[in-house]
Amino acid sequence: MSTEVITLPDNEKLNWTTTLALVALHIGAIAALFMFSWRLLAITAVLYWITIGLGISLGYHRLHTHRSYKVPALLEYFFAVCGALTLEGGPIFWVATHRIHHQKSDQNGDPHSPRDGAWWSHVGWILLGEAKHNNTRLMSKYAPDLAKKPFYVWLNNYHWLPTVLLAGLLLAIGGMPLVLWGVCVRIVVGLHATWLVNSATHMWGSRRFKTKDDSRNNWWVALLTFGEGWHNNHHAHPTSARHGLAWYEFDPSWIQISLLKLLGIAKSVQVAKVDSRQIEEREAA
Repeated sequence: MSTEVITLPDNEKLNWTTTLALVALHIGAIAALFMFSWRLLAITAVLYWITIGLGISLGYHRLHTHRSYKVPALLEYFFAVCGALTLEGGPIFWVATHRIHHQKSDQNGDPHSPRDGAWWSHVGWILLGEAKHNNTRLMSKYAPDLAKKPFYVWLNNYHWLPTVLLAGLLLAIGGMPLVLWGVCVRIVVGLHATWLVNSATHMWGSRRFKTKDDSRNNWWVALLTFGEGWHNNHHAHPTSARHGLAWYEFDPSWIQISLLKLLGIAKSVQVAKVDSRQIEEREAA
């Protein structure tokens, strides 16, 4: 993997394409609140699990970025499509950005460190500067394993297409209310939940392990992101498929990976070897 760092110029300018898209999504999410129904909420919750739970947590993060377990290629591709439905970029872009974050976590070159400001770490780094979502050639330097596969290159270039197709399907099934909930509400909540891993879990929470960065374990971010909030655990053991290392650290993604392993689907599952007694001693200290 390349150790080159993506740097941003000092005279940052607002990225209008990204900004207008985010503004439109937030307006749509607010409008959806005036069309509330329990059916719409339930459908949105299922789509949220598919996209953030399967797409980001199981897929983009634990599988594609850190290779903490293996699954058949078709399931791996399915997880990638689910990740693209979050509008957080294609798999090559997402994986590359996160790998750079681990290389330079809370140091110069980290794409989204709270040391550069809480707002910057949450969303500023996305709104300002040149968007690199579609710069597959550049981001492939940091994700050469994905760039070798034509499917990932195609999906990175057309990461927005699955969302357009889903919006069309939801429009045909349930009209505009279902589009506003299944697309706008889901994406907005998913974006902020994922961004909280970049911002909140580097500012608030407990630190079990003395890592070189500011990563922290944050239970409420973990609840929103299917276990991604156990961030200090993750930075201490980045290739572990299990992030919630203590019995009381709820990690839905680890439960799902365990189920896939039980069914013989997930293999080569990596888990941090940490004695439970050591965890309790660190928590008590």
